[in-house]
Amino acid sequence: MDATFPRARKNQLGYNTAEVEDFLQLARRAYDGRVRADDRELNSERIRLTAFSMQKGGYSTAHVDAALERLEDAFAARERQVAARLHGDEVWLSEARTTAQVVSNRLARPEGQRFDRTSILSLGYNVREVDRFADKLTRYFRDGWPIGIDDVRAVVFTAQRGGYRESQVDLVLDAVVDVMLAVR
Repeated sequence: MDATFPRARKNQLGYNTAEVEDFLQLARRAYDGRVRADDRELNSERIRLTAFSMQKGGYSTAHVDAALERLEDAFAARERQVAARLHGDEVWLSEARTTAQVVSNRLARPEGQRFDRTSILSLGYNVREVDRFADKLTRYFRDGWPIGIDDVRAVVFTAQRGGYRESQVDLVLDAVVDVMLAVR
C-alpha cells in the first residue's frame, strides 16, 4: 500500500498516520460539500490550527505541513469566493483592512512593549527576534514591503525567560496570514 506522504525513519518522529489520513478525508468531504452529520466544521483557520500526535516512523512533518498550507490556501480562496458572492468583494476587503489596521496598531507599539510578557520564571518568545519580525510586518503593511505568506507561517522564535507571551504573538501572526490570504 502506498503512503500518502513520505515517512520519517523508523526511529524518528513523524505525524500520526491515522490522524493525518482521517483529517485528509474530512478535508476532502468538506471541500467537496459532502460533509457527514458527525463531521466537525472545517475552514482555513481550523486547518491552520490543526495539530497531529507524533509517532515513530510517522508521516514526514515537512511534507504534511506543506500540504496543510496548500489546503489552507484552497479553503481560504473558496471562503473568499463565497463571501464575495454573498456580500460583495468590498465587504470582504473591508474586513481584511480592519484586521490589518488592528495588527498594524499592535505592531506600532514601542519595541519591547508590543505584547504582554511572561514572568521572569516562564519562557516566552525572544523579544528582540519578535520585534525584528514585527518591523518587517510593519513595512509590509505600511509600505508594501515584500514578505511572503510562507515567511509568516514558518517564522520561529527562540525561547527567552520573561519573553513575549506566545499566545498573543501567535494570534497576531494568524491574523497576518488571514489578511494575506484575503488580499491574494
